[in-house]
Amino acid sequence: MTSFDRRALEAAGYLVLPGFIDLHAHLREPGFEDSETIATGTRAALRGGFTTVCAMPNTEPAIDAPGQVAELIARATAAGAARVLPVACITRGRKGKELADLVELAAAGAIAFSDDGAPVEDARLFRSALEYARAADRLVMEHPQDLALSAHGVMHEGRVSADLGLAGLPAAAEEAAIARDVALAKLSGARLHLQHVSTAGGIALVRRAKADGVRVTCEVTPHHLALTDAWVAGERAFAWEDTQGVRGPRGRGPSERSVPAMRKGWPYDAATKVNPPLRTEADVRALWEGLADGTVDAIATDHAPHASVKKDVEYDQAAFGISGLETALPLVLGGVDAGWAPLDAVIAALTTGPARVLGIPLPGGDWTVIDRAATWTVTAATLASKGKNTPLLGRELRGRVIMTVVGGDVRYEGEVRAAQTVAGSR
Repeated sequence: MTSFDRRALEAAGYLVLPGFIDLHAHLREPGFEDSETIATGTRAALRGGFTTVCAMPNTEPAIDAPGQVAELIARATAAGAARVLPVACITRGRKGKELADLVELAAAGAIAFSDDGAPVEDARLFRSALEYARAADRLVMEHPQDLALSAHGVMHEGRVSADLGLAGLPAAAEEAAIARDVALAKLSGARLHLQHVSTAGGIALVRRAKADGVRVTCEVTPHHLALTDAWVAGERAFAWEDTQGVRGPRGRGPSERSVPAMRKGWPYDAATKVNPPLRTEADVRALWEGLADGTVDAIATDHAPHASVKKDVEYDQAAFGISGLETALPLVLGGVDAGWAPLDAVIAALTTGPARVLGIPLPGGDWTVIDRAATWTVTAATLASKGKNTPLLGRELRGRVIMTVVGGDVRYEGEVRAAQTVAGSR
């Protein structure tokens, strides 16, 4: 099939949706092309159903000048895959000392501002950033983490970290930062977007801020929706599964999607090291509840590919990050199948929700075609991304993108023989 025929695809039983928008991806170029490039990252995005990705600025050099924004846009256009929206730095060099030229960066095409991975610790400076962003009609995306509290933590602080003897990142590090950021957003009247909220307390703070009229939005990641800190210890059950079998919808009896035998990995697998860290089951449930009730605006991958030399080391020395563009969809569909949130809420968090956060319309002519019944095994060879750093390697997943259309142009086509057969028989 070389053209997009929505009716034929729907008649074949496929789910046809608007193209997904990822608010948070690391394409690594320039500076870290051994981990990812704009070309490989945007091809991976298409395979995950994402037609638009927001590229984070923690590159080398960091994206803190108008010329760099223009260069990023040019490289993405030349790649001819997913659309890229540049996110520029809040501060020069992401050093947290002085503001970048936010108004000029916006004029050059920056969709938002973030020092992602390097939260702005100076509250006065962050307030100024919010005020300038408001003047430029742009969004500030903040990585909420109190660095004094998180110190040298490498995983969630709790029972599992104590058992493993690893330094912990407490939930309070996220929640204290959210409280500060929300207070400053309220003071400035600016739009604040909180990246990868991962704790029950964080979701509660966002819910309360929205009720108070603060212009705050938030995202959650597929890995925080599906995995818990037990994965660092070697467990390989998704949050809706348990070590005795499988939970059914909302824990009510067994599920038809059974697990033949409880999967096990190995402890200290650096592929599970991510910031913010994988949290507890209670935190995961709170994220799903936030999706279901609209507190969570978007599902964003925080796609963080790394070359193997940065991951195949001791846990406390490994880089943070999971390669997530291509596995996002089956993870969130797993939670839907378990009854943890309705499909409509998840679709909105991948499409209209991110568009609303950015203040843009859904791009016309962007489509994602999904085979919900398809199963596939995650291997290094099946991933288009250079980053193979995912604890899902070897895992069979259900749900796969078979076609991605950008601006009416079919830019990714997978296994669609069934669609061809049905379309040809009609």
